[in-house]
Amino acid sequence: MKILKCICLSAAVMFALSSCSNTAQSSDVSSVLQTSTTTQQTESSQQTETTQPEVSGMEKFEDIIVEMPPEGYDEAREGVTYPEFHKFTYFSQTAGRDTNVNILLPADYSEDKEYPVLYILHGFWDNEDWMARSTVALSQIITNLQQDAEAEEMIVVLPYIFCSKDMQYCTGMDLANSLAYDNFINDLTTDLMPLIEEKFSVAKGRENTAITGFSMGGRESLFIGIEHPELFGYIGAVCPAPGLVPVSGSAMHPGQIQPEDMKFPDEKPLALLISSSKSDGTVGSFPDSYREIFTQNGEEFLSHVMQSTGHDHTSVKPHLYNFLRIIFK
Repeated sequence: MKILKCICLSAAVMFALSSCSNTAQSSDVSSVLQTSTTTQQTESSQQTETTQPEVSGMEKFEDIIVEMPPEGYDEAREGVTYPEFHKFTYFSQTAGRDTNVNILLPADYSEDKEYPVLYILHGFWDNEDWMARSTVALSQIITNLQQDAEAEEMIVVLPYIFCSKDMQYCTGMDLANSLAYDNFINDLTTDLMPLIEEKFSVAKGRENTAITGFSMGGRESLFIGIEHPELFGYIGAVCPAPGLVPVSGSAMHPGQIQPEDMKFPDEKPLALLISSSKSDGTVGSFPDSYREIFTQNGEEFLSHVMQSTGHDHTSVKPHLYNFLRIIFK
């Protein structure tokens, strides 16, 4: 993705005027020189303003993204309180059953404040506990960033995204199971988001709502973000799985949308971050194919490429580090 850099042109014209006599002629010359100087400075200032392109859209986030976080970013610090995950159960009309969700509240959560909300989606075969594992160290990452004033306080929601009335759990890698993950979009908008807004002190609006996910969860976060740009201002995906668009020769991946529909015709994302690893042998080049389609459709996005991480938490954690530093800014 080509990045436009702001080039600031500045010119200052300095004149040292000294009056050697009190004659009217000397005064007139000085006056003319001062007028000329003022005019040149004004014109220079105006030229500087007109040649200074405004940094807009996602460009302002480009310098934030790093391939790998600094050492110690995910470690507990002495004297810092790290919040714990709380598990809730709600009835999903989409799945026709009780469903679990993990919630991470800020350490100093207060009903007197309103917080933006981040939804993080797990991958194939997994559940709401995957992102809450100590291996991911989500609480440490987000709290450390907040301590360093690099991330906003927020509510983090880790849902169970397998939504089928026929199957409670994933049973295999086939079309039926894939469609159950695709069905989460209905659970999210019908039951889960209203539940979060009812139970917690939430700042509403797309500018206060973000979604990201890993693997199948990354594919779903892209799908949900495209389908509901009015709800989600910030969209992320790390190692997104195939199937967002049709995969040739795969009955499992008929595609959630067509390539030409992979765009935001009206409300553009405030930030869209796609993270992937060149060493990921599970999803291979599919993240790059999504980047290519977005580019062909004229959509702006942020790209985060890792060299040696895997299709696991080693890619998820750097993605979260970058995404958390971008959202709600």
